Amino acid sequence: MPATRDPELEQQVLDWIDALTGEKKGDKELYEDFLRDGLVLCKLINKLRPGSVKRTAKKGSGNFALMENVSAFQRGVKAYGVPDEEIFQTCDLFERRNIPQVTMSLFALGRQTQNHPEYDGPQLGPRIAEENKREFTQEQLDAGKHIVNAVQMGYTGGASQSGTNMGNTRHM
Repeated sequence: MPATRDPELEQQVLDWIDALTGEKKGDKELYEDFLRDGLVLCKLINKLRPGSVKRTAKKGSGNFALMENVSAFQRGVKAYGVPDEEIFQTCDLFERRNIPQVTMSLFALGRQTQNHPEYDGPQLGPRIAEENKREFTQEQLDAGKHIVNAVQMGYTGGASQSGTNMGNTRHM
């Protein structure tokens, strides 16, 4: 079941695409219609990774050619480092089956730019967490062994068998 759409996230994606490519969505144009033919998406991946998409079908080409634009974008995104499970399916966008997945895929692409030191453009979404390795002395580790938590003291947090009928059959 597709997630619900979030106009605020969609606007963040549109702003990011505009900042990178200069492509703006028309006032009356829908978010999914702006992205649907794949031309903007191909331009986006070519900005991030030049040469990702060599040829694109123009607006007015047949549906199959426009779907090829979306597929070319997906191949470019995968080569850029976005994991397969975060890339939307062509039908999610082209047939408008799961537009929130398209948005999440574009956020995954925006997040992936943080792993490319050559990228110095605008950021989309939250920053990737960095390693925060901690070193403990043996004395600190030993001190932690002597702390008794609530479960060890016998508190079960409300777990009980009250309300159960022992010996009664379970009705389905």
